[in-house]
Amino acid sequence: MRRPTLTGALATLAMLVPAVLLGAPAAHADPISQTSGFYVNPNSSPAAWAAANPGDGRAAAIRTSIAQKPMASWFGNWSGDINGAVGRYVGAADAVDKLPLLVAYNLPGRDACGGHSGGGAGSVAAYDSWIASFAAAIGNRPAVVILEPDSLGDFNCMSQTQINERAGMLSRALGQFRSKAPHTWAYLDAGNSGWVDAATMAQRLNTAGVSGAHGFALNVSNYFTTGENSNYGNRVANELRRFGYSKPFVIDTSRNGNGSNGQWCNPSGRRLGTPTQMGGGAEMLLWLKTPGESDGNCGVGGGSSAGQFLPEVAYKMIYGY
Repeated sequence: MRRPTLTGALATLAMLVPAVLLGAPAAHADPISQTSGFYVNPNSSPAAWAAANPGDGRAAAIRTSIAQKPMASWFGNWSGDINGAVGRYVGAADAVDKLPLLVAYNLPGRDACGGHSGGGAGSVAAYDSWIASFAAAIGNRPAVVILEPDSLGDFNCMSQTQINERAGMLSRALGQFRSKAPHTWAYLDAGNSGWVDAATMAQRLNTAGVSGAHGFALNVSNYFTTGENSNYGNRVANELRRFGYSKPFVIDTSRNGNGSNGQWCNPSGRRLGTPTQMGGGAEMLLWLKTPGESDGNCGVGGGSSAGQFLPEVAYKMIYGY
């Protein structure tokens, strides 16, 4: 990774961090100025599918419009040795001076209320150990990590004890990134503009330790427009001021080009959104969910499992039908 001068890093950070960030991180912790753009994973599921199916009429469009764009890679209980998996991914990005996007998705009782992406670590202690290894694998290399989608959006099926345990795990996880991955910007998931009111989400974020995160993330794996999420994010950031601080936010724009039709699980007629970039109504617009990967056995992805790449869904998402 590039090591900027202090003056250059401060100038870059001043341009990139919006006014809602009170108490900006030290210049040396900025992963943007240490890299030359976002990492494109050559082994993503759409890239692998296009490479394996060169004669398919959809392959060229999927390769150009999806596989060659910077997207996040997700890590969970399917990743095997998490230290090795994260270390290899971040190392590959660092070798080409690019910034990797990672999603940590392994809380016990993951997606407990949604029901399509269940699983996660087997216990609180197992999760604490897993996320510590995750952070240690990044080490001093630059990275962006989105922490635990869905974790604060729906408490309806959880007891207060479970909620308290979850908040504790998230808070300790953020502490691991602060201590073991000093060049990582960690964002705590905060649902989306159509889920929980801003004041409630700010309360949940504060309880889960967002004061120790770089910021919060919106719209992960959902479809609400960038404008809707930008407005919501600014409201959440303003509500956080009640606790004496505020934070910037990022928005998942991977599938929000046509907005939401009110459905979240493989709805038809959705379209790619703005590719990964700095700014655009948030600190960053990021492709966090891989376009074409199923949300579960539902909608136009009927018969599939969560995370399975569906080329026909990906192809239709390019053109919005």
